Amino acid sequence: QVQLVESGGGLVQAGGSLRLSCAASRRTFNGYAMAMGWFRQAPGKEREFVAAIMYNGENTAYADSVKGRFTISRDNAKNTMYLQMNSLKPEDTAVYYCAARGSSWIGLQGYEYDYWGQGTQVTVSS
Repeated sequence: QVQLVESGGGLVQAGGSLRLSCAASRRTFNGYAMAMGWFRQAPGKEREFVAAIMYNGENTAYADSVKGRFTISRDNAKNTMYLQMNSLKPEDTAVYYCAARGSSWIGLQGYEYDYWGQGTQVTVSS
């Protein structure tokens, strides 16, 4: 089992910044160093992919809606992943979830992930 705990959400004005963190209880699963990702779900909407990072941090992927504004990173020594969110917009308002998968490679779909955090609320006011 892998436990994931997000933190760093909150209320921010449009144009502001937040940094989310996701602390994992372990870095490997079934012998694989886990790729990790961020997803979000706004009220009344489907969960959507935000960003993902390979186990070693060498490869990353972003949704088009956040490219150039969000940066995903990880510190494997701390078993922690981050999402730096800049130039926030009201449409970024959502519950943000971190996720981990039992593979070293990036996944872009929610079903590819095995473990999920409880979510952290991000609210961007206009």
